[in-house]
Amino acid sequence: MPPDAGRTCLPACQAGSDPAADRWRVFKLPERYADDEAAPLLCAGLIGYRAYAMAGPDAQRIGLYGFGAAAHLIAQVAVAQRREVFAFTRAGDDAAQALARSLGVAWAGSSDDAPPAELDAALLFAPVGALVPTALRAVRKGGTVVCAGIHMSDIPSFPYAWLWGERRIVSVANLTRQDGLDFLRIAAELPLQVHAHRYALARANEALDDLRHGRFGGAAVLVC
Repeated sequence: MPPDAGRTCLPACQAGSDPAADRWRVFKLPERYADDEAAPLLCAGLIGYRAYAMAGPDAQRIGLYGFGAAAHLIAQVAVAQRREVFAFTRAGDDAAQALARSLGVAWAGSSDDAPPAELDAALLFAPVGALVPTALRAVRKGGTVVCAGIHMSDIPSFPYAWLWGERRIVSVANLTRQDGLDFLRIAAELPLQVHAHRYALARANEALDDLRHGRFGGAAVLVC
């Protein structure tokens, strides 16, 4: 790596022998973030930004279902770009709703609640299939529901009328290199408030359990 490359991340796989391929695979990290702050940018941030980009540039009113590692970063991007953001959390998760409000969202409430206005797009970060028809009912005609998780529980059946009106359901599988470049440029300019909770690698199972039960807001970071 050239000496002026700065901190980099190799998100896809181990570097090979082809220098051109190596440069294509890595991203330069913004210098303003400490290591434990930069780590959430590389998975939650990148996939979150891919979901955000799939909502389209005309989506001015966006709902975020599941306010964790990805949503707390993307909410800040959307607010900075003068979009109206609505945060949906599990019922009774006052801490996540308070975090969302502190980051500038227009409204925060339970996923069971209807938003105060129709959404142009909904980004689903919670891996809960039942939220898909819920989000469909919250978006306007022509709106988009983006499923951003790698895994999700089964989506229950729902009336066709909830999908009718040229609403769309799309999923995120990966990101493009341009997505990564765009997001990290934004992260360098804003800056983002990264809420990172450190765990020693030996406590990985504890981190997963805390994440599953919503015991912290933001992202978990394993420290080797």
